[in-house]
Amino acid sequence: MLWHAIAPVRRYTKASHDVVRHPRLCSDAKILLLYVQGLPDGQTRVALSEHGRKLGIKGRAFQRAKEQLVVNGFVHERRVSGERGLWVTHQLFSNVPLSDADALVVWREAGVGAEASPSVQFPTVGEPGPRTVGHQLPADEELGENSSRPPTEAPSEVEGEGEDGVPAVEPSPQEVEAERVLLSLRNSDRQLRLGVREARELVGLAVEWLRRGVSAGELRRVLSSGLPSNGVRSAVGFLRHRLEMKMPEAPVSEQRAPGRETVEEVQEAVEEAALPAAPPPPPYVPPLVTCQGPGNEHVFRAYSEETECPDCQQAAAYARWAERRAADLGIDLAEDAAKAVEAGRDPDGWRSRLAAAAAAAGGGSRQ
Repeated sequence: MLWHAIAPVRRYTKASHDVVRHPRLCSDAKILLLYVQGLPDGQTRVALSEHGRKLGIKGRAFQRAKEQLVVNGFVHERRVSGERGLWVTHQLFSNVPLSDADALVVWREAGVGAEASPSVQFPTVGEPGPRTVGHQLPADEELGENSSRPPTEAPSEVEGEGEDGVPAVEPSPQEVEAERVLLSLRNSDRQLRLGVREARELVGLAVEWLRRGVSAGELRRVLSSGLPSNGVRSAVGFLRHRLEMKMPEAPVSEQRAPGRETVEEVQEAVEEAALPAAPPPPPYVPPLVTCQGPGNEHVFRAYSEETECPDCQQAAAYARWAERRAADLGIDLAEDAAKAVEAGRDPDGWRSRLAAAAAAAGGGSRQ
């Protein structure tokens, strides 16, 4: 293969070999990654699907490329509540893989998803409008529940106190990540829509999955795939059952709590580590046995209680067959072999061998 390349001096994008030679990214995903990396700042606010449409990557091809970028940590998505209660999806695109915790730090530093205070918005309070006639509900009729946005947190929890007046504990990064995965399941299927309180009931089980080495993307896939054909009646009950029944096995190093080992167990572990590994046992070799068959004395390896080697057993069986065959046809094997020798034919042919075997079998039976 001939290779010819001229390094560009302008209008080029630096690409890492880890991206170009990534084994789990298809060509569409790599092209999309390099294309977005080289965009000017004014075009970075466009959705990723728009860039894919410009490159001719549409439909299933775009979904496959985007899924590979999300799974491998190049693309992160986050749904937040924007102005007037509308949901907005923010996308984070990186030329290096980022974990969910790293992406959360980037979003916090950029101030993405932070709601503006009421005094910043204009106007702060809307002007009074005219009264609508004929649209007032009766006194005994209640308004329906508005499920367009998730329930907000209680004021006491926002201010740093729990429901019982106890100061709230700051959640760990794993708890934040687990809650985000549980709340994002509504994007995969509407049947898995959870409220904030429902998600926090399942955070403990989800954190245990993350502690046992399961990534956030894999946890989301396990919880949202293979839903029942007759639908999900209760999202929180279904997810609790799946989290408990499909819990992966804990690593060997974590199956026992640290600090519970006794002094004898520690010393025994140190001694076992210092000793060389025992060699594997040698393979079984059957003993040599002297063959009881005719001919010169020879030995063979007997795997059970055989007294003759396989060659002698085969020769004896062939001789018995030849004797029965000759008796059925009325042929004298010894006379046929003598005629063959007188006629000058090969005495070692199949006829002579058959006659010799028949003679040997006859002599053995007479003895």
